[in-house]
Amino acid sequence: MKYIPRSSYIQQIRPYIGKPLIKVLVGARRIGKTYLLYQLMDEVKLIDPQANIIFINKESYDFKSIRTDDDLYHYAMEKRSEFASNYLMVDEVQEIKDFEIGLRYLLEKGFDIYCTGSNARILSSDLATFLGGRYVEIPVYSLSFSEFLRFHALSSGMESLLMYMKYGGLPYLINLELSDEKVYHYLKNIYSSIILKDVVGRYSIRDVAFLDRLSEYICDNTGSLVSAKKIMQFLKSQQLSLSINTILNYISYLCYSYLITKAARYDIKGKMLFEVNDKYYFQDMGLKHSIVPYQPNDIQKNLENLVFNELKFRGYQVNVGQLGDYEVDFVAKKNDETVYIQVAYRLTELATFEREFGNLLSIQDNYTKIVVSLDELAAGNYKGIKHLHLLEFLEGKDW
Repeated sequence: MKYIPRSSYIQQIRPYIGKPLIKVLVGARRIGKTYLLYQLMDEVKLIDPQANIIFINKESYDFKSIRTDDDLYHYAMEKRSEFASNYLMVDEVQEIKDFEIGLRYLLEKGFDIYCTGSNARILSSDLATFLGGRYVEIPVYSLSFSEFLRFHALSSGMESLLMYMKYGGLPYLINLELSDEKVYHYLKNIYSSIILKDVVGRYSIRDVAFLDRLSEYICDNTGSLVSAKKIMQFLKSQQLSLSINTILNYISYLCYSYLITKAARYDIKGKMLFEVNDKYYFQDMGLKHSIVPYQPNDIQKNLENLVFNELKFRGYQVNVGQLGDYEVDFVAKKNDETVYIQVAYRLTELATFEREFGNLLSIQDNYTKIVVSLDELAAGNYKGIKHLHLLEFLEGKDW
């Protein structure tokens, strides 16, 4: 199978190959999980040339008969080899009823198991309940900017950045002309598939039109706090009588489908999470702009979304920082590392400069602090705070 390697994911998975843990790759549909399984097959063959690899793709008609845990178990056992190590790879495992039961028994039979899934709630709840600590979860995201450049054979620069901002990083785009007509026709179909399969079908939602309006609302409010008051205003504007809890449930379904990601507010001084007023970001910019068309006036929202996605791709837990009356765009944590980040379009106005740097200067610790902007002369630092151009940030330079 021909593919472009995504080595960062293989590096994450490699230490678990051959270990009695179920490796679960999770992420939105069409994000590239299937091709990661192909890449893993090749990796396994390098380590174990005699490996017996059993592959099940639940999006293929060939495997339509595998519907339950019993079907899964018996199929794998029939394909099992007595003379080689057995590796089971299941694509879109949540399409198999009670899949976690079948995986557990196959794990006990000595199978080295890898699977992918497109629904966070089903995977996390069912696996955690039935498998305890016998699985490891690896999030898969759309292409990072560096991957986007490599996939499309582009050099870094503002033109490439604009394409990435508009069209996002779904891997299949390498097969299309990068034009609004071609790309958004494809992305609109992907968005509809996510909504219909992973939200409407999974949670028996009847009002699909409202779900589309809710997606538009989140597009319009990307990077803004979503509060009960704002939701009430939204309901009134749509002349709807749904409860706030119903709306919040719908938003959570969009999160479970990996269309959007929540960034909770974090009290920097008290080191605790707030329980209300979260922010939401789209996991893929192209899908975002297939819902609400790209607008240059939304540049601040888009820049924040790009920075958020890059941090998630690099493995950070990302929250919105709160320090008294000041807000810090992102507090990113990974292991013992913390990074504070402010995102701005331009710092040409003195008031903007003082706000972005001032918010970070008010944090009294020695962790890394960065201001990211599109200023052409973004470089160096101010009172110990790094100032990076967005291109430098996305390429991982000097931070």
